[in-house]
Amino acid sequence: MRRVFILAAAIVFSLSYAIRSYAAKKPAHVIVVGFDGWGAYSVPKAEMPNLSELMERGAWTLKKRSVLPSSSAINWASMFMGVGTEGHGYTTWGSKTPEIPSIALSENGIFPTIFTITRQQRPKSEIGVLYEWDGIKYLIDTLAVSHHAQVSPTPEGSSVPITDAFAEYIRQSKPTLALVSYDSPDAVGHRVGHDTPEYYAMLRELDGHLGRIVGALKEAGIYDSSVVIVTSDHGGIGKGHGGITLAEMETPFVIAGPGVRQIGEFKSAMMQYDVAATIAWLLGLKQPQPWVGRPVKEILK
Repeated sequence: MRRVFILAAAIVFSLSYAIRSYAAKKPAHVIVVGFDGWGAYSVPKAEMPNLSELMERGAWTLKKRSVLPSSSAINWASMFMGVGTEGHGYTTWGSKTPEIPSIALSENGIFPTIFTITRQQRPKSEIGVLYEWDGIKYLIDTLAVSHHAQVSPTPEGSSVPITDAFAEYIRQSKPTLALVSYDSPDAVGHRVGHDTPEYYAMLRELDGHLGRIVGALKEAGIYDSSVVIVTSDHGGIGKGHGGITLAEMETPFVIAGPGVRQIGEFKSAMMQYDVAATIAWLLGLKQPQPWVGRPVKEILK
C-alpha cells in the first residue's frame, strides 16, 4: 500500500510539474507590430538591427503569403479574422464593410476577430490597437477592445507620435494583446516607390521604433512574458500593389518570446490568416469554427 501511495504521489507531482512548466512557457502578453506595405524582398537589403535581434531570438519566414487581392483592408482583415477574402468578405483596398456578406458574424456584428475571441474567452484582458491608417478601425471589432486610437504621423511623415503613444500604453496598461500598425512603408511605396533608397530609409526609422517598443516592454517589466510579432499585410512593386507578383504577396513574419522555439528561419507554409490562429494558440484560446487559419506548430513549444 505504501509503495502504491508513493507511486501515486510521484505521478501527481510529475503531472503538476509538467502543467506548471507548460503554463510557464505560455506568454502573458502578445504584442503585434504591423508595417503596412512591407515586402519580404526588402529584409535582406534593409538595415534593421532590432528586427535582426528578434529573428535570432525566435523564428521567422520571408514567405508568408497575403490573400488576394494583395491590398490593405483585405489582408489586415485576414490577419485578424483567421480566414481569407471569401470568408470575411472584405474585397477592396479600403473596405470598411464587407462587400460580400461575411460567412459568420460575432455578437458584435462583425466576423469574429482575434480581438473578439480574446474578449469572449478572457473577458478581463486589456486589449489595445493603435494605428496610423484609419482603415484599421473597421477591421478589429472596436467593441471588443479596451482602447483604440488613430495617431497620425508628423507633417514630415515621422511615426514618433504613434510610437510614443504605444510605448506609454504598454508601460501603463501592460496589455494581454496589443497591435500597433504603421502606415509609413506603404505611404513611401506609393509616393516614391518600393525598393527605393527612400523606402529603406523608412524601414531603418521603423526599426528604431521597434527598438523603443521592446524597450517599453522591459520598462513595464513584461518583456520576459511577452511574445513580439512583427509582420505585414502586403508588399509592393513600383508605386503600387494588389497584383499577383511575389514582391506584392510575400510578407515577413518574425516572432520571439515565451512559447516560441528559437529556430531561425522556418519552413512551414504560412498564409496571412495563420497569424490569428498562431496568436490564439499562444494565448490559449479556442479558435471559432469559421476560421481556416492554423497555428504554425513548427515554431511553437
